[in-house]
Amino acid sequence: MSKSISIFECSKCGAQQPKWTGRCLECGNWGTIAEGVKNAEVSRTVNSGTVREITDLSKLQNKDLQRASTSLNELDRVLGGGLVQGSLVLLGGDPGIGKSTLALQIAAQLENSIYISGEESAEQVAQRLQRLSATHSVSFIAETNLDNILSTLHKTKPVVAIIDSIQTIYSNEVSGEAGNISQVRASTIKLLELAKTANITIIIVGHVTKEGVVAGPKTLEHLVDTVLYLEGDKYQQYRLLRAVKNRFGQTGEVGIWEMTNNGLKEVLNPSEIFLKAHKNVSGTVITPVIEGSQVFMVEVQALVNKTSFGYPRRIASGFANQRLEIILAVLTKKLKLPLNNYDVYINIAGGLNLTEPAVDLAVATAIISAYYDQAFTKDSLIFGEIGLAGELRPVVKTKERMKEAIKLGFKNVYLPELNIKLSTDKIIIKQLSSLSELMKLFK
Repeated sequence: MSKSISIFECSKCGAQQPKWTGRCLECGNWGTIAEGVKNAEVSRTVNSGTVREITDLSKLQNKDLQRASTSLNELDRVLGGGLVQGSLVLLGGDPGIGKSTLALQIAAQLENSIYISGEESAEQVAQRLQRLSATHSVSFIAETNLDNILSTLHKTKPVVAIIDSIQTIYSNEVSGEAGNISQVRASTIKLLELAKTANITIIIVGHVTKEGVVAGPKTLEHLVDTVLYLEGDKYQQYRLLRAVKNRFGQTGEVGIWEMTNNGLKEVLNPSEIFLKAHKNVSGTVITPVIEGSQVFMVEVQALVNKTSFGYPRRIASGFANQRLEIILAVLTKKLKLPLNNYDVYINIAGGLNLTEPAVDLAVATAIISAYYDQAFTKDSLIFGEIGLAGELRPVVKTKERMKEAIKLGFKNVYLPELNIKLSTDKIIIKQLSSLSELMKLFK
């Protein structure tokens, strides 16, 4: 039994509402609401489905996943060992960050790959391919119609197909223009079905909008097998490739790349890269950072200056402003530093964006060093979390951080007091019980 229901749908974002309005309540566009008719199926029967065969998972033999190496070591590590055959991978990031470059590099490293672009012509892609170190030839299709793309992939059966980008693809079965939520979701679902049935690895490229929701990759994360985000400042040379979701590997794994004239180049020793311009001056501190399974050193910079306005400024680049406000409040309350009359600026060198709590102590140390205009101990690093009561809390993977410090030749490491005693003859370990002990280093 079915009945017709009148609905009003936005042609821009696909949002539905029960009555007409001049402006879409979801995306804010004017004149995009149109009336449609939807047939609502009302079922009065119970148990009308087909009984399916039940599988006992304990009796299944473990089979290794079939993976294809991309010959890009950082990418293979982030993926968990390479591209899984028949998987759907979403490569997201801000416009201009280097997604298309990385996608073309992947295609150039694999045999029997097809690069499908709805944004660029064959001449433009070929010109960009000449700058890359291509191992294999790349087949190219300029197409935006999903039905044509599916038919082509069914016939050619490539090992890897790259769709750049999903916002330009449209299906004839879905109303609305290319790029709206309905089109993006429907196209992704059909590509997922093709990947599983034809055993083709498909990589779709998606742009992140400011909201990260409207027609963006955020709406697709639950549909795909793997979500990779390319992060960083497009005006800086370094990029982080982060696995936000991975059904076939570790989530949170990170690969570091350098943007060059010849494409993205893998950074095999990130600590040396980020520390090559470091100088032991006031307001600078080195801290070990955990990104996935990697440990690398970064430089935290601070500038403390007498405020010229009625309200002091707190600006952080690569570090959360809210976290900075908390650290400043703790330093003002517990150490009696008169920071209410000073502007405080924090910068993470290299354009990185750090979120782990282990950076807290390094930020606090850089601020104190800048306030007293006194450099931190030479050849030293510091890490730890700061609580609201001013206590210092230990963080995870302490031994891994120290191992990296020893490898790079650091002589001293400062960290919160632990329940266990760490001992090594290769580096001097100094456990801090409070922020007051930290202050003694500058007095």
